[in-house]
Amino acid sequence: MNRLIFILSVICGLWLQSCRNQPLTVGGEPLRFKYATNLKISQLDSCIVVELRNPWDTARLLHAYVLVPADSALPHSLPAGTLVRTPLRRALVYTSVHTGLLVGLGALNQIAGVCDAEYLQQPIVRQRIADGQIVDAGNAMSPDIERVAEMHPDAVLLSPFENGGYGPIEKMGIPIVECADYMEVSPLACAEWMRFYGLLFGHADVADSLFSVVERNYCSLRDSALQTTTRPTLLTDLKTGAAWYVPGGCSTTGRFYTDAGANYLFADFKKSGAVPLAFETVFERANNADFWLFKYNRATDYTYTALAAENDLYTKFSPFSNRKIYGCNTDYVPYYDEVPFRPDWFLRDLVRIFHPELLPDYEMRYFSPLK
Repeated sequence: MNRLIFILSVICGLWLQSCRNQPLTVGGEPLRFKYATNLKISQLDSCIVVELRNPWDTARLLHAYVLVPADSALPHSLPAGTLVRTPLRRALVYTSVHTGLLVGLGALNQIAGVCDAEYLQQPIVRQRIADGQIVDAGNAMSPDIERVAEMHPDAVLLSPFENGGYGPIEKMGIPIVECADYMEVSPLACAEWMRFYGLLFGHADVADSLFSVVERNYCSLRDSALQTTTRPTLLTDLKTGAAWYVPGGCSTTGRFYTDAGANYLFADFKKSGAVPLAFETVFERANNADFWLFKYNRATDYTYTALAAENDLYTKFSPFSNRKIYGCNTDYVPYYDEVPFRPDWFLRDLVRIFHPELLPDYEMRYFSPLK
């Protein structure tokens, strides 16, 4: 009898434990991440636990958050982690990309302040800053602590860096949400983090629906591009200082080029970040490339004349003589604001360049041919 009681108690305990640690459900469906590798979300009895894996040391945890509804009493005991009352009502958002996403999720009224306001391109956000409805907290590297205190934010959203600190704002007792989405290694993995942000701001259903659209569009474009028989060769970026930095083949950008049906000439560098190369190395490998793409930020658009004036050796590349260079001027093009969470829009530009027959009537959103 004692043995039977013991067995029943073990079974009961395991059953109760499984009930306490269920996948979060949104609209009745479990919230499981299909692409994002650095996020884990679990539903407990009285809270939601969000674990962010450290992207620089994947055996460790970067941060854990315990989400408790603001209209609920705090339970007597909580798991380890930073307490965040949801939905967030007055958030300080450091980056333009997350500001743009929140506007898209319908959380504009929940943005209390921003950093680096001069780089924000959303007209409605700029207008609210001008009207005093959104506080300009200054430079993200050193925000105005007095302004931050006056806005009474319930959380700060910022992008973490390896072994980086956040200065005086860490001592204010405000939950800091470390937005490490940019460290994912595929476009859809990065974009899937919108589901976490939707959860924080009470727009989980909207975020889930938006991600479904992004995923469907992206996969359809990718599959169409990969079914083509041609793979045009691609050179990217410009020389910066003493080195020419190209995206590694395992980076999000490198994945974009492959998914768009291009033969990215530096794909064999299996790095998730940028790879510094000598000019001679780049020229030897890519002087006969079919296309050349690069992003830049300047008051006037690059032209072939301006490119040649900057470095006469650029004229030796085939895309220069064949007029197959495309530029993205981020001074006015919202590349950084949009692409992380709308990779389908960016992929459409790339497919239009490499395989124009697939999108004959599409006008590019980010790139334009050099004049």
